[in-house]
Amino acid sequence: MEIPFIDTILWPIKWVVELILVAWHYVWTFFGLDPAAGLTWVLSIVGLVLVVRAALIPIFVRQIKSQRKMLEVAPQLKKIQDKYRGKKDQFSREAMSRETMELYRKTGTNPLASCLPLLLQMPIFFSLFSVLNNAQKGQAGVGPLDAALGKQFGDATLFGVAPLHDTFIGSFNAGGPWQVMLIAGLMVVLMTASQFYTQLQIMAKNQSPEAKASPMYRQQRILLYILPLVFVFSGVAFPLGVMFYWLTSNFWTMGQQFLVIRNMPTPGSEAAKAREARLAKKGKLEPTKGAPAIETIPEAPKTTQRQQPVNKNRAKKQGDKK
Repeated sequence: MEIPFIDTILWPIKWVVELILVAWHYVWTFFGLDPAAGLTWVLSIVGLVLVVRAALIPIFVRQIKSQRKMLEVAPQLKKIQDKYRGKKDQFSREAMSRETMELYRKTGTNPLASCLPLLLQMPIFFSLFSVLNNAQKGQAGVGPLDAALGKQFGDATLFGVAPLHDTFIGSFNAGGPWQVMLIAGLMVVLMTASQFYTQLQIMAKNQSPEAKASPMYRQQRILLYILPLVFVFSGVAFPLGVMFYWLTSNFWTMGQQFLVIRNMPTPGSEAAKAREARLAKKGKLEPTKGAPAIETIPEAPKTTQRQQPVNKNRAKKQGDKK
């Protein structure tokens, strides 16, 4: 059941999502695919995810930069926290707050900046889920996804045996086709593995030694094993159509993260050292960022500066003698 207020706020986003989904459906139909086939709608979902995730690249880059800055200042932040550890008086709390804010100001970091891009993405992803979920039930959308297309999507089956609106649990409880459970189970495994590998790339290759010594790193290690479990327990209740969305989005994130770590690694990390080795091998090693070029200025002979006044005195004495 959707809350009317939230539904009203998401209406423009859902309209755009439906437009992209229907546009991809028309594209695949134009190339000869059956408009009512499950494969056509799955490819439309894939196209929808690719367009949306491509549009979110600037937000993703900003999020990566914010997270990197927070990891870099984590050791300094810990020093401030250790300095006032156990001090509960108001003066100490205010001093700790001032020093923390001063650290954020000097380093140009903001603890909320790393969360803001995620918050901006949430309405888009919620709209995607809502559109796909309603379409699978044969319901009309708020825009281009009319009642006919909604029913067509709701009745679509993959390979003629696996309805896109069916779930692993639903098929298991109803004794439905084993193909649904097989496809759903395989997708849950792929979703979990891709999520785990994406986080592992960050933890193993793209962390500086200072960041690995911070409390934030230990929290990320815990999330490394917790987040994939979300897909294990929730994925079995997702309809197949929605699971195709999540799987495609996970693969996009994994590839996007790989490119970021390879080309824009965190300074001092294993990925940064590997990039420097690749550039050095190709003879394209870039100078260290922020290190100004040092110009060597030839020094004047020291004897010249010291002997000059001595020579003047000798000339004066010789003139007096004459």
